[in-house]
Order: sequence, then structure tokens, then C-alpha cells
Amino acid sequence: MLRAVRSIHFPTNVTHSLKPSTSSLASVEGNTSIRRYSATHILSGRSVFAKASAAIQESSVQSQVASSAAPVIMELPTSDESDKLLRIRHSCAHIMAMAVQRTYKDALVTIGPWTERGFFYDFDIKEPLTDKDLKKIRKEMQKIVRANLPFIKEEVSSEEAEQRIRAANEPYKLEILQGILSRTPGAPITIYHIGEQDSPQHWWDLCAGPHVEHTGDINPEAIDLESVAGAYWRGDEKNAMLQRIYGTAWESKEQLEAYYHLKEEAARRDHRKLGQDLDLFSIQEGAGGGLVFWHPNGAMVRHTIESFWKDLHLQRGYDLVYSPHIAKVDLWKTSGHFDFYKENMYDQMKVEEEEYQLKPMNCPFHVSMYKNGYHSYRDLPVRMAELGTVYRYERSGTMHGLFRVRGFTQDDAHIFCLPEQVAAEIRGVLDLVEEVLSTFGFSKYEINLSTRPEKSVGDEAFWKVAEDSLVEALTSKGWAYSVDAGGGAFYGPKIDIKIQDAIGRKWQCSTIQLDYNLPQRFDMEYVDGQNTKQRPIMIHRAIFGSIERFFGILIENYAGAFPLWLAPVQIRLLTVNDDALPYAREVAAEMKRCGIRAEVNGGASIPKLIRNAQKAKTPVTCVIGQQEVEGKSLSVRLFGGQELGALPKDDVVSRLVKAIASKGSF
Repeated sequence: MLRAVRSIHFPTNVTHSLKPSTSSLASVEGNTSIRRYSATHILSGRSVFAKASAAIQESSVQSQVASSAAPVIMELPTSDESDKLLRIRHSCAHIMAMAVQRTYKDALVTIGPWTERGFFYDFDIKEPLTDKDLKKIRKEMQKIVRANLPFIKEEVSSEEAEQRIRAANEPYKLEILQGILSRTPGAPITIYHIGEQDSPQHWWDLCAGPHVEHTGDINPEAIDLESVAGAYWRGDEKNAMLQRIYGTAWESKEQLEAYYHLKEEAARRDHRKLGQDLDLFSIQEGAGGGLVFWHPNGAMVRHTIESFWKDLHLQRGYDLVYSPHIAKVDLWKTSGHFDFYKENMYDQMKVEEEEYQLKPMNCPFHVSMYKNGYHSYRDLPVRMAELGTVYRYERSGTMHGLFRVRGFTQDDAHIFCLPEQVAAEIRGVLDLVEEVLSTFGFSKYEINLSTRPEKSVGDEAFWKVAEDSLVEALTSKGWAYSVDAGGGAFYGPKIDIKIQDAIGRKWQCSTIQLDYNLPQRFDMEYVDGQNTKQRPIMIHRAIFGSIERFFGILIENYAGAFPLWLAPVQIRLLTVNDDALPYAREVAAEMKRCGIRAEVNGGASIPKLIRNAQKAKTPVTCVIGQQEVEGKSLSVRLFGGQELGALPKDDVVSRLVKAIASKGSF
């Protein structure tokens, strides 16, 4: 069963070093104890495994297992989950700003919020900061912490705040103040001081809080400054370029160390590096940033994911549809995207004097398909599912591997139903979410219900039915959830589901949204039992979010070692010499006929072939020598080093077929 997760987990058994392993796996060809068992001297696959594996078992196997197995983790909350950590991190942002202005007298401050695991502050400083500067700033922060200065809240008039800001010659603070007053005239202005105002150790900033009571409430050994990066003021490229310092803060030194373990583990699992190492995908700058090229290995994994997705949706009563990549801009004006989402859309293109638009969403196309026919209440619900590629403008500085791209494929579906069907349909979606995500090994979730925001469309009756239906579905499922009051979309409430990966990170994937807006904008109808026209309820839902992003999550979750059913190559047949090639090819052909992705490798020493299979993280490897050819057998070795010895060829094929079909292990 799914369960709500209220904390982030961090690994504790990962070493600090990010240097490549120096195990014998990495230098197996140079190991004389292995080299003498080359293909020219060995006729039996069994003896190859017995000799070669013994040499690499102790180090390389353990290294490979560690690369994919989930590390031991300890529990650490995020800022949202711990008021104490939130106060510590917000306070550290102010302490850092104070330390920067102590160190660089001409530095101007802007904003400094807390983040999920730390904090940052943007500064206007003439000289570029370096790692050496960060160390200097951190030492100054520790002095401020050890001075045990009080955090003092003061409420002042806007006139008083402006006078103080001008006296301090802080133009960015003045702009922040003006922004506050333009949004909320007469808003109370609060200032937080570090230290007494008449003390030489004093600093202040506009802030709503919260903070710790004294700087001494922070452990000086549990804070660190991580990096510095450029950031435009207000995120606008037309504004000044600032320097953003990122930091992290925890309750204890042990937590800080655990956090760095997580960062190191995350770096080792980075999908961008593994994507290149395993030849899964690339982003070709010559073709444009944020556009993904799927290589054969990655394309095979994607094909497997999509086939599973399609088959499951057909079983669950969805109709598969396909829609164009572009449409007349009028469609996007009707849907409202042109007005409310324009900054994320590409410019229009002219075709025969008419303007067309690359689609940023699939939903208007599904609405158009619904409207193409006549619908009675007996026809509902109508469920349409599509793996639809969409295009959204992302600035070059925001793109990140597969996680943020300009063209991606949504696993999109829309359900058009009667009001009384909503709860059952939502429950069906939740069941489907659980089945899909658990198949990929995700069993820990955080679930959020977002309710009506201040600015919304639709009457009270719709919102009550919608929110009650979501609550009913979650309750019937028995899932714990948190309520984000006012966090829904302007057109309807929603459920968001975050998954927790092997090293405790959370990823937003699945979303379920109710929509009153699009059915109204497109004048959607069905005929009820009294032969009158009514408006259907529209449910938007995605499980992966996008194929690209979910694929990146999978790479990092598995550390590139995909389970057997997903692996691009499921079994490698390694030949001791050319005499074994005909049998190996015959076995591979039989396996392919059974739906097994098999590959024959030869022409090199067996240790090198084993090493290559390990680097490729192939789930099953078999060595074929003279004894295997004569006995119609295969010497089997699993990724990670477990040796099963010689097994009859038919048994290996049968076990593979069953394991792949059940999405289990060999």
C-alpha cells in the first residue's frame, strides 16, 4: 500500500571520495592472475568464471553492487517538515548576508530565502567570489553564531523603513519595499535585527521571519557554504547580474555529513553522466538545447516503458489517441493558454497566412476529439490516453539533462465524466498510479491535496463536489495526505504525488486535476436522462509526468542498473573463442524469438568481456566455452557477481522468459 512520507532520507554509508574506483575491475586486463586465462587458453566457460571471477570477486563485484544497491539511509526532514530547520536556515541566510557585508564593505544585499535543504542570498558585489572567499565568509558566519547575538523583530511604518533603507544606501531593499507596498498598500513592514541596534555587532533586513531567538541556537559546525552562481535580479536578463551564494544548515554535524553523503551519492547516480556512459541518450547542442536524442539503448528502455503503459491503459478502459504537434493559434486562444501561458509557448509560425502554434499541452486536442461526436450520459466516462509530445520554452540557464527540457512526451490522459462518477474515476486513477509506480519499484510516496485558490473559476457547488470527490477517493484508498489550502489550479482542485527514490529524494510525478474551465470554454456537452444538455466534468491526469523526466529519475534510482525487464540488453553471451560463436548465435536467436534482448560478444579476452558487461550493467552474463557447446548449457553470472554455474540452455531461456514476464529477477 502507498503511504505518505513526511521526511527525506539521506545515505550514511557512502564515502566522501568521488574518485574513480581503483578496483581490479577497472584494471582487469592488467591483472596477470586473470590474463593467463585468456580465450586462447580456455575452452570452458565454467573454468573462466571460476578463475577470472575469483580475481575480481572481492573488489569489482562489491563496487558494482554498491553502484546500484540503495545505501543505508538515515532520516532527515526538509525545511517544510521541520519548523526548527526552517528557522535555522532562514537565520543562516541573514547571518551569511551580515558576514558578506562585514567582509565586503561595498556589497549590496537583495533577497535571501531558505530552501528545501539550505538557503541562499543574492549579492551585488563588484569582484567575483571564489571558493576561497566562501571559506572566509563561512568563518565570519561562525564568529557571528558564537557571539550568540539576539534576533529582534521590529515593526515600522513604510516611511520609517524607506528612511532607514536610503540611509543605508541599499537600492535593492528599496525596490523590495516598493514592491510590497504596490501589492499591499499599508502593509505592515517588519525588520529583523541581528544584535542590538546600538551595538557594533548589528545588522538588519526587511523580513517577515521566522528566525531562531539567538545566533547561538545554531550549531556552527553544522553550516556550510556550497557554491556561488550568477543570478539576474528578479530573474530578468535585462537586470543586473548578481552573485548567489548557496549554503546548507542542519541541527548537527552528523546531519551535515549525511547531507554531503547524499550529494556524493546523487553525483554518482547523475543521469547525465550515466546516460553518456551507458549510451542511453544525448542532447546535441548543434540541434538546439533541451531536445533529447534517444540512442538505441535508451530507445529500447523507453519502448519497454511505453508498451507497458499502453497495455495497462487498454486493460483499464482507456482509448489510445494521437494528436498533432501543432494547431491554429485560435485553439490556444479558446483554451486560454495563449493568454495565461504565453511566456512558456514558442512563437507562432505562419502557414498560408494563418498562424499555427507548437502545442504546449495535449488537453485542447482531447477536448476537440470529444466534441467531434455526440455523447449521451450512457457513454460517459470517456477516457482518452496519449503519449503526446509537447514543446515549452525554457531559458537556456534553466535546462538540466532530462529533468528540464524544451520538448518532452507527457503520459497524458483526460477523463470526461458525470459529476456522480468523479469519485470512482479518481479512485481508479489512484489505483492505476499505484500499479504503475510500484512496478518500477517505488513504494514510498508523499500525497498532497490542493484546494480552491482565491482566484478561481466555477461556482461554489462545482468546487464542493470536486474537493469532496478527491477526499472521498483518497479516504477510500486509505492513503494519508496533506492539504495545501488554496494551492489548487484556478480551474479546479488537484492531487499531487511525489515518489521517493532509492536514496530518499522526492520527485513530483503523478498529478490528478479536476477542471471546470475547459469544458465551459469549449462548450462541451452531453445529453442527460431528461434529454437536456449538460456539461461534463474533465479530469486531467499524468502518472510519469513526462517520459523524459521519469526516465532520468529511473536512471538515478537504479544507478543505471535497470531491472531485467527494463534493461536494454538483458543477457550477454560471451564466447571463449570463435569455435563457440555458432552455438552462441543460435542461442541468441532462440532467445530473441522468445522476446529476450540477447547480445553475443566475443573477439576479446574473457576478463575484458566480463568487465564490459559489468560496466554496461547487464543483468545476466553467460560465458560459452567448449563444455557449454557440447552440453548445450550456459555458465551464468548475474550483475553484481553472483555465479549460478552451468545451467541447461533451455532452463536459462525458460527462467528469463518467466522473470521478464513477471517483471522479477532471474
